[in-house]
Amino acid sequence: MSKPPARTVPPPRGRAPEVEQALSAGEGEGDTIVDTIGDTHRARAARRMTVADVKRSLVLAAARSAFLELGLEGTSLREIARRAGYSPGALYSYFANKEEVYGALLGESLERLNQAVHGAQRQAAATPLDVLLRTTAQAFFEFYRDHPQDLDLGFYLFQGVRPRGLTPRLNEALNRRLQDALEPMREGLLALGTAPACAQAEVTGLFAHIVGLLVLHHTQRIRLFRQDAQELFARYLDELVRRVLAPPGKAPHRAAGQASQDRRDGRDRRDSRAS
Repeated sequence: MSKPPARTVPPPRGRAPEVEQALSAGEGEGDTIVDTIGDTHRARAARRMTVADVKRSLVLAAARSAFLELGLEGTSLREIARRAGYSPGALYSYFANKEEVYGALLGESLERLNQAVHGAQRQAAATPLDVLLRTTAQAFFEFYRDHPQDLDLGFYLFQGVRPRGLTPRLNEALNRRLQDALEPMREGLLALGTAPACAQAEVTGLFAHIVGLLVLHHTQRIRLFRQDAQELFARYLDELVRRVLAPPGKAPHRAAGQASQDRRDGRDRRDSRAS
């Protein structure tokens, strides 16, 4: 008479499969088992984060294509979900609305802009101050020249002259990152002796000049004038450096800066008398 097969005793309820695997493989007891479980849990958590990051990247890529094609007003969360291959409900795990998606896209764009400008600043740290100013300004210009979609992204929320769609808190955070990218240029102007108020005015003009030239460049409207955006920008930088490095008696920035300070001092005196 043959022997009945040995019964396989199931593991106690509640025991994690990782524990059974460690025990049956002779992995050891106590701390060794705990370490194995911890490693497994960490690996699973890392995989979950990787999957979530991939899904989020797919959503942002789909949103970028939708915004470029349809604009912010013409894009819906449902359209973004369709392009990403998800249900609209699945997107709410990542974003509450399309404005949040836009904010995430613009935020990532501004981070890459900051990396480009601050990277250029670090690489040119040992160069003369006027070269450092040119280098950081050129890095800003080249980022948007080489990534026209990022420039487009910055103007989706403007209908007429009023920005809309972002919460004040998010709008402030995004504006701060834009100012961070412009900060190396302001620092360069200050290092060259430009008065603070005029340095801020020059940075504003520099930003406006970059945007204006690149809009003409990307739309090819600059061909109407038979001009080249890069050459015009280089000429603008030449004039900016020439103004900043002008002798003290002929430096419009220093004179204008002093005039601005005098006006502020006058207002302060009038206010103090009125009070």
